[in-house]
Amino acid sequence: MTAATAGAESIVVKFDGGARGNPGPAACAAVAFSRDGRRLAQRARRLGRATNNVAEYQGLLLALELARELGARELELVCDSELVAKQLRGEYRVKNPGLKPLFERARRELEDFESWRIRSVARDQNREPDELLNQALDRPAAEAAL
Repeated sequence: MTAATAGAESIVVKFDGGARGNPGPAACAAVAFSRDGRRLAQRARRLGRATNNVAEYQGLLLALELARELGARELELVCDSELVAKQLRGEYRVKNPGLKPLFERARRELEDFESWRIRSVARDQNREPDELLNQALDRPAAEAAL
Protein backbone atom coordinates (compact mmCIF):
# COMPACT_ATOMS: atom_id res chain seq x y z
CA MET A 1 0.00 0.00 0.00
CA THR A 2 1.23 3.46 -0.79
CA ALA A 3 0.22 6.80 0.68
CA ALA A 4 -1.83 7.45 -2.44
CA THR A 5 -4.01 4.41 -1.72
CA ALA A 6 -4.51 5.05 1.98
CA GLY A 7 -7.88 6.32 3.10
CA ALA A 8 -10.00 4.85 0.30
CA GLU A 9 -13.56 5.38 1.60
CA SER A 10 -15.47 3.08 -0.77
CA ILE A 11 -13.76 0.19 -2.50
CA VAL A 12 -14.39 -3.08 -4.29
CA VAL A 13 -12.41 -6.13 -3.22
CA LYS A 14 -12.43 -9.24 -5.34
CA PHE A 15 -11.34 -12.37 -3.51
CA ASP A 16 -10.88 -16.05 -4.20
CA GLY A 17 -9.68 -19.21 -2.57
CA GLY A 18 -8.87 -22.57 -4.00
CA ALA A 19 -7.34 -25.94 -3.33
CA ARG A 20 -5.68 -28.39 -5.66
CA GLY A 21 -7.53 -31.44 -4.51
CA ASN A 22 -10.28 -31.15 -1.94
CA PRO A 23 -8.62 -31.00 0.51
CA GLY A 24 -5.22 -30.25 -0.93
CA PRO A 25 -2.60 -27.53 -1.18
CA ALA A 26 -4.57 -24.28 -0.90
CA ALA A 27 -4.18 -20.53 -1.25
CA CYS A 28 -6.29 -17.41 -1.26
CA ALA A 29 -5.99 -13.94 -2.75
CA ALA A 30 -7.65 -10.54 -2.69
CA VAL A 31 -7.41 -7.59 -5.07
CA ALA A 32 -8.75 -4.16 -4.07
CA PHE A 33 -10.03 -1.62 -6.58
CA SER A 34 -11.21 1.96 -6.35
CA ARG A 35 -14.76 2.64 -7.51
CA ASP A 36 -13.32 3.91 -10.81
CA GLY A 37 -11.51 0.59 -11.38
CA ARG A 38 -7.92 1.46 -10.36
CA ARG A 39 -6.10 -1.42 -8.70
CA LEU A 40 -5.19 -0.26 -5.18
CA ALA A 41 -3.57 -3.29 -3.60
CA GLN A 42 -3.34 -7.05 -3.82
CA ARG A 43 -2.27 -9.91 -1.63
CA ALA A 44 -2.07 -13.69 -1.81
CA ARG A 45 -1.45 -16.24 0.92
CA ARG A 46 -0.65 -19.94 0.91
CA LEU A 47 -2.78 -21.86 3.37
CA GLY A 48 -1.22 -25.30 3.49
CA ARG A 49 -3.72 -28.14 3.17
CA ALA A 50 -7.38 -27.04 3.14
CA THR A 51 -10.68 -27.56 1.37
CA ASN A 52 -11.96 -25.24 -1.34
CA ASN A 53 -14.59 -23.76 0.98
CA VAL A 54 -12.09 -23.08 3.77
CA ALA A 55 -9.84 -21.41 1.18
CA GLU A 56 -12.76 -19.25 -0.02
CA TYR A 57 -13.43 -18.09 3.55
CA GLN A 58 -9.73 -17.39 4.06
CA GLY A 59 -9.92 -15.30 0.87
CA LEU A 60 -12.80 -13.34 2.41
CA LEU A 61 -10.80 -12.72 5.59
CA LEU A 62 -7.83 -11.59 3.50
CA ALA A 63 -10.13 -9.22 1.59
CA LEU A 64 -11.37 -7.71 4.86
CA GLU A 65 -7.79 -7.29 6.10
CA LEU A 66 -6.85 -5.48 2.90
CA ALA A 67 -9.94 -3.25 3.06
CA ARG A 68 -9.19 -2.24 6.66
CA GLU A 69 -5.58 -1.42 5.76
CA LEU A 70 -6.83 0.79 2.94
CA GLY A 71 -9.15 2.65 5.30
CA ALA A 72 -12.35 1.57 3.55
CA ARG A 73 -15.65 2.44 5.21
CA GLU A 74 -17.92 1.12 2.45
CA LEU A 75 -17.09 -2.22 0.94
CA GLU A 76 -18.29 -4.25 -2.00
CA LEU A 77 -17.02 -7.82 -1.92
CA VAL A 78 -16.92 -9.88 -5.11
CA CYS A 79 -16.25 -13.61 -5.23
CA ASP A 80 -17.01 -16.66 -7.31
CA SER A 81 -18.29 -18.66 -4.34
CA GLU A 82 -22.06 -18.69 -4.23
CA LEU A 83 -21.83 -20.57 -0.93
CA VAL A 84 -19.81 -17.86 0.84
CA ALA A 85 -21.96 -15.04 -0.59
CA LYS A 86 -25.25 -16.69 0.36
CA GLN A 87 -24.03 -17.67 3.82
CA LEU A 88 -22.90 -14.10 4.56
CA ARG A 89 -26.22 -12.70 3.35
CA GLY A 90 -28.06 -15.19 5.57
CA GLU A 91 -29.63 -17.09 2.66
CA TYR A 92 -27.84 -20.36 3.57
CA ARG A 93 -27.09 -21.71 7.02
CA VAL A 94 -23.49 -22.60 7.87
CA LYS A 95 -23.73 -26.32 8.56
CA ASN A 96 -20.08 -27.35 8.17
CA PRO A 97 -18.38 -27.19 11.60
CA GLY A 98 -15.05 -26.32 9.93
CA LEU A 99 -16.58 -23.22 8.31
CA LYS A 100 -18.51 -21.90 11.34
CA PRO A 101 -15.53 -20.21 13.07
CA LEU A 102 -14.44 -18.61 9.78
CA PHE A 103 -17.98 -17.39 9.11
CA GLU A 104 -18.32 -15.99 12.63
CA ARG A 105 -14.97 -14.21 12.38
CA ALA A 106 -15.94 -12.69 9.03
CA ARG A 107 -19.29 -11.46 10.42
CA ARG A 108 -17.51 -9.83 13.38
CA GLU A 109 -14.94 -8.17 11.10
CA LEU A 110 -17.66 -6.86 8.77
CA GLU A 111 -18.97 -4.82 11.71
CA ASP A 112 -15.90 -2.57 11.27
CA PHE A 113 -17.41 -1.18 8.06
CA GLU A 114 -20.21 1.38 7.76
CA SER A 115 -21.74 -0.66 4.95
CA TRP A 116 -20.91 -3.74 2.95
CA ARG A 117 -22.40 -6.02 0.38
CA ILE A 118 -21.27 -9.23 -1.25
CA ARG A 119 -22.07 -10.73 -4.60
CA SER A 120 -20.97 -13.81 -6.45
CA VAL A 121 -19.96 -13.73 -10.09
CA ALA A 122 -18.88 -16.27 -12.68
CA ARG A 123 -15.29 -17.46 -12.30
CA ASP A 124 -14.20 -15.63 -15.47
CA GLN A 125 -15.32 -12.34 -13.89
CA ASN A 126 -13.07 -12.96 -10.89
CA ARG A 127 -9.81 -13.70 -12.70
CA GLU A 128 -7.49 -11.27 -10.86
CA PRO A 129 -7.56 -13.03 -7.47
CA ASP A 130 -7.73 -16.44 -9.14
CA GLU A 131 -4.50 -15.73 -11.02
CA LEU A 132 -2.81 -14.52 -7.82
CA LEU A 133 -3.76 -17.55 -5.77
CA ASN A 134 -2.54 -19.88 -8.52
CA GLN A 135 0.76 -18.00 -8.66
CA ALA A 136 1.08 -18.46 -4.89
CA LEU A 137 0.44 -22.19 -5.24
CA ASP A 138 2.97 -22.50 -8.08
CA ARG A 139 5.81 -20.85 -6.15
CA PRO A 140 7.99 -22.59 -3.61
CA ALA A 141 6.71 -21.96 -0.06
CA ALA A 142 9.56 -19.54 0.76
CA GLU A 143 8.56 -17.26 -2.14
CA ALA A 144 4.76 -17.60 -1.90
CA ALA A 145 3.87 -14.41 -0.02
CA LEU A 146 2.99 -11.73 -2.58
